[in-house]
Amino acid sequence: MSIAKRFTSILSLSLTLSLGVLAALPAQAREFKLGLITPPSHDWTKAAYAFADQVKAKSSGDYSVAVYPARQLGNEAEMVQQLQTGALDMAFLTVAEISNRVPDFGALYAPYLVDNIDQAAALLKSDTARSLLDQLPAEVGLVGVGYGMAGMRQVLSRDSAAGPADLSGRKLRITPFEPIRDFYLDVGAAPIPLPLPEVYDALANGQIDAIDMDFDSMLIFKFYERADNLLISNHMMFPMVGVVSGRVWKGLTPAERELLQSNMREQLDAVIDHFQAKEKDQEQQLRAQPIKIREAGERDFAEAINKWEETWSGKAKSLGKLRQAAAEIKGS
Repeated sequence: MSIAKRFTSILSLSLTLSLGVLAALPAQAREFKLGLITPPSHDWTKAAYAFADQVKAKSSGDYSVAVYPARQLGNEAEMVQQLQTGALDMAFLTVAEISNRVPDFGALYAPYLVDNIDQAAALLKSDTARSLLDQLPAEVGLVGVGYGMAGMRQVLSRDSAAGPADLSGRKLRITPFEPIRDFYLDVGAAPIPLPLPEVYDALANGQIDAIDMDFDSMLIFKFYERADNLLISNHMMFPMVGVVSGRVWKGLTPAERELLQSNMREQLDAVIDHFQAKEKDQEQQLRAQPIKIREAGERDFAEAINKWEETWSGKAKSLGKLRQAAAEIKGS
């Protein structure tokens, strides 16, 4: 056989093998990327991995989801930009970040909208709350799948605090968004946005005096080691939303949309159920720590609530219907 014929034969065999490998791959094989800011130990991140496992199992491996926790893809504002361009497929975002872009979502942070974790869970699963998600495609180019949440918000401080008067002038760490900033300004505190990984050291060195936080994060990050005064106030719930890039969504088939939507919603509901189930136990864990605990309620914060309502009743058009839905839950 001549060299030319031998080369042609080898080339033909190579092409045949390559085509065979390509033919063996699923036609719709695809990997999606999901980003979030919470660390691997957090329940939101665990839910993201559970979602990835479900997608892979239910598609027989044709689809997979790569999870990027702990701000690997940037902060939430940066991830929203990536979602809008289609560079990122999905994310679990605090509703705080969404409210920075769609003020109506600020209604979900109305102080004392709900009284406890059980009411928060019921409201986030309600048609009234889920109807807000319909705004996302037009307003920010995202498709909202459903809500998760963290625990109710409390105040942990370096010095004793029995109520809002004791928070006046104190440097208090918040998640950077307007509804909670306005609430603490109305209380008289000095709200300071600060990333979660920086909070422990900031408490230790006096950069901040107090934090707005849920029981879960207080325990995970041991913030009580640096601030030993806990004000149990349950003043606000803290929702999370699972979203898909609108650009990506447009390119999906109905079957692909159903695969992602149904499994993500299942895991988001599981996050709500998990926080709801463990809130009371986490409170007891904190009560067992060598810290001072005081309690405050809606009446104590009445003045700040009224000021907040004056500001946000004009910004968040869904505030009225959310308060009505919450009142029905409270009365049931």
